[in-house]
Amino acid sequence: MGLLEQFKQGLSRTRAILTTDVGDLVRGLAKLDAATLDSLEDTLVAADFGPAAAAEILVAVRRDLTGGSDPALIRTTLKQKIRAILDIPGPAVTQGNPHVIFIVGVNGVGKTTTIGKLAARYRAEGESTLIVAADTFRAAAVGQLKTWADRAGASFQESREGQDPASVVTDGLRKARAGGIRRVLVDTAGRLQNKAHLMAELAKMGRIAAREVDQAPHETLLVLDATTGSNGLAQAQEFARAIPLTGLVLTKLDGTAKGGIAVAIASAMKVPIRFVGLGEAIEDLVPFDAASFAEGLLG
Repeated sequence: MGLLEQFKQGLSRTRAILTTDVGDLVRGLAKLDAATLDSLEDTLVAADFGPAAAAEILVAVRRDLTGGSDPALIRTTLKQKIRAILDIPGPAVTQGNPHVIFIVGVNGVGKTTTIGKLAARYRAEGESTLIVAADTFRAAAVGQLKTWADRAGASFQESREGQDPASVVTDGLRKARAGGIRRVLVDTAGRLQNKAHLMAELAKMGRIAAREVDQAPHETLLVLDATTGSNGLAQAQEFARAIPLTGLVLTKLDGTAKGGIAVAIASAMKVPIRFVGLGEAIEDLVPFDAASFAEGLLG
């Protein structure tokens, strides 16, 4: 299945919410008047585009369609504006040797699954991968991560419950350097309710990583659950206050009618979405593409 078809399939539930108002406009069945535009804005908010992004999109619609309500132009304007909001250039990323990626996010968002699927992607691309179990505060986390490492064909750095996460990172990076491993994925604890401790722990892990590998971590990806809707934006903002993020991973996009949260987060955070989860299979974590997302949402 091509990327566009994956997005169309994954966004089907969100697209259904938009069908009535957007569809009637596109088919020319509704007049492009103030009441219709207000209804369209409400529909975008209901799909968790958020008030700010919905208002931003409607500004473009009103600006571009002052001369009439040509259906093709309405569809084009909506897709172009959504794509423009989502098409955020990522920060310059240093390519380390090994390349170290910290994976952060609250418990329950699909962080462990995301790490396993990322490892599988890198392995499929011919890159050796090591998963480091640095979330040492959940007894089940290490076992779950080991299972995913085995499925993905990745090496694994175990840890003991309660072990200092920074020491696990040290062991993992030394193992990666000694074995010539290309990619290192570091799992981190998701205790956002204790922000001060989280910041201190992640900062320490970052210092230790930089001591072992020049300029590590080279990326920090925040995992968010799309089914939580606007709560995902709140989580993203909290993590961004704690640590610098290079990208986002949006999971469970296929299981929600709130797919507009991707637009809301991009509009508010100005942090690029790097990957999205569009299914449960190990290959269903795909690189994010703004054009395919916009087309899948309004196709």
